[in-house]
Amino acid sequence: MKRLRVLREREEWSRSELARRSGIGFADVGRIESGRLVAYPSQLEKLAQALAWTGDPGELLEEVADHARH
Repeated sequence: MKRLRVLREREEWSRSELARRSGIGFADVGRIESGRLVAYPSQLEKLAQALAWTGDPGELLEEVADHARH
């Protein structure tokens, strides 16, 4: 699962909520999360800001394990 989705779900936000907070279209958020769309650097910056991610915005696309899911 991509870090982007893990962070979004930890905030308990829907894709619609992340889209609203980042200014990125709902469909694009879903496509970026699924890997069907290569995000522009500007989109990654907006997503990082919305999620208060202080790391490299490119890290949002990394596959990570979500140990908090049950």
